[in-house]
Amino acid sequence: GEEHYNCISALHKSMRGSDENASLYWLARMLEGGEDPLYVARRLVRFASEDIGLADPLALTQAVAAYQGCHFIGMPECEVILAQCVVYFARAPKSIEVYRAYANVKECLRMHTGPLPPVPLHLRNAPTRLMKNLGYGKGYKYNPMYKEPVEQDYLPEELKGTDFFKERET
Repeated sequence: GEEHYNCISALHKSMRGSDENASLYWLARMLEGGEDPLYVARRLVRFASEDIGLADPLALTQAVAAYQGCHFIGMPECEVILAQCVVYFARAPKSIEVYRAYANVKECLRMHTGPLPPVPLHLRNAPTRLMKNLGYGKGYKYNPMYKEPVEQDYLPEELKGTDFFKERET
């Protein structure tokens, strides 16, 4: 019932708050109460990107490995895999930078009126002669061929200068 959601919320918030003891407690309470370990593992995958993000990019690898480990061996053996992942997440630095930036992109798309801007011609693939004649791919600079980053726009003209990583006005 409702305790299912209360316990996963407590686990999530304990990891977010870097409390490894409380994180282990809520994990054990869920698993010992019969919770599906794959449910917990799926939530850990989300937590890895939502709450840890780029502060520790290996967190996502840990979460996916924990999910796979739980899938392979099941309970009760997988409890230690989940415990390791939960403690790792509680101890990990946290960053919601990507989570916020993606939310800003979604807001930008929702607030846009009219048709969405077209993909700039230089970014379009040109697999046919017609597309090449229409200017698809013309002027594109293939970055790996340069020692330094190249000056090139990647957003549509209407969004030039937009930084989704900056805090949006509400």
